[in-house]
Amino acid sequence: MPQIPIIMPQLGESIAEATIVNIVVKLGDLVESDQDVMEVETNKAVMGVTTPCPGRVSKILVEPGQSYPVGAVLGMLDVTADDAARLGYDAPAPQPCEGGGNGGGTPAQPEPTRPGGVQPTVRGLPVPAHVSGATYMSPRMKARMNELGLHAADLAGVAGSGACGRVTIDDFEAFLASLENLKITPASSMRVAVADAMRRSWTRPIATVGMPVVLDALLEHRRSCNPKPGPALYALRALGVALSENSAPAGRLVGGRVTHPPAIDIGFAVEAEDGVLVPVMRHVDATPLGEIVDPYNELVELARQRRLPATATGGSIATVTNFGTFGLTWATPIPLPEQTIVLGLGVGRIVPNWNPLKCQFEPVTEANLTLSFDHRVLDGGAAGRLLGRVAALLGRPEEL
Repeated sequence: MPQIPIIMPQLGESIAEATIVNIVVKLGDLVESDQDVMEVETNKAVMGVTTPCPGRVSKILVEPGQSYPVGAVLGMLDVTADDAARLGYDAPAPQPCEGGGNGGGTPAQPEPTRPGGVQPTVRGLPVPAHVSGATYMSPRMKARMNELGLHAADLAGVAGSGACGRVTIDDFEAFLASLENLKITPASSMRVAVADAMRRSWTRPIATVGMPVVLDALLEHRRSCNPKPGPALYALRALGVALSENSAPAGRLVGGRVTHPPAIDIGFAVEAEDGVLVPVMRHVDATPLGEIVDPYNELVELARQRRLPATATGGSIATVTNFGTFGLTWATPIPLPEQTIVLGLGVGRIVPNWNPLKCQFEPVTEANLTLSFDHRVLDGGAAGRLLGRVAALLGRPEEL
């Protein structure tokens, strides 16, 4: 009976490998077409690997907890000759390596095969890091760091004894030796990805402006809604409307040109285990607030489970983050590397507000609204005008 491989798919444009989380079938199981046979985890989500056609599971070549590259053979299916021919496997399939080979009793990784043109778009880390930290490193230092898989930014905590404070190889080796006396745990793939994104973001001059916004009208409007949008969703929709009027603040500087966004797709930060995920709402400017509450809530839940579909990540032009959920009144969020701006909302507090008509102070619910931006693209005035427009829209929630 012909056999065809179960292949590690390309799970995203910047994903080169994934870790096996769970194998949901056993040897000899009959499976249907497009049936989940394994769960794999990337730095972005947990996703399923499915069968290309009906068949019987004849080989499982991987084990949970191990990472495999895009295009690797994960298992084999016994299938009909018709299905094998339809999928282009009517020729004898390549036989991946099996068995131990590492002396530890665990299966060796099969040699990756990539039928159908499946190729990883990025090699190495899920998001490769290319950053500079120390102002000068000797070739010997660079070679040693490359050997250990470290980056220049990892030397930020090392006090240099060389000329002008340069970190010498002796300083570096002493630093490594000191680490052995500390508790060390491996960083998760998500933590590595977040660290890389922040390194790349910090290569730009980032500035932040802020202003208080009164939330009473928003809270009153929310009480009349069913389902009820959260404050962050009001902010997301207000930012979308403001950018639809003038998208230039969300442009990106590439060389000597500013590229303007093709669509008003805005992400929002969701805290997940050991990191933050940013699901994306598409065409926020063209979708009324009431129509995005349910999709927004669904994406929040999927992000917390790390099961976001590929269509709900990437391609956003800005991010909204509600740091007020942590009780914070003020923060300076950092835009993602591919974005110019991030809008932040602080916790609401009851404060006195002067009413000039009544000539007296009145209690209102107020929160701080912040906008962090790439100062190469925006100046303080343009950032302030965008933030003021968002604040004005939050004061008239019925227009959202």
